Amino acid sequence: MAEKKRGRPATGKTPNRTVRVPDEVWREAQEKAEREGKDVSEVVRDCLRRYIARKK
Repeated sequence: MAEKKRGRPATGKTPNRTVRVPDEVWREAQEKAEREGKDVSEVVRDCLRRYIARKK
């Protein structure tokens, strides 16, 4: 019998990342994102893209 692999199976999606965010900031971000029909991950990705695109 084959040994069972550990961890999640590959989903074909981008990998999860871990960041530390104060609870209050996260809650406010969730509330605003929800009002805008988004999720916090989408907001974070958009912010990172703008950050990268900024000129030095």
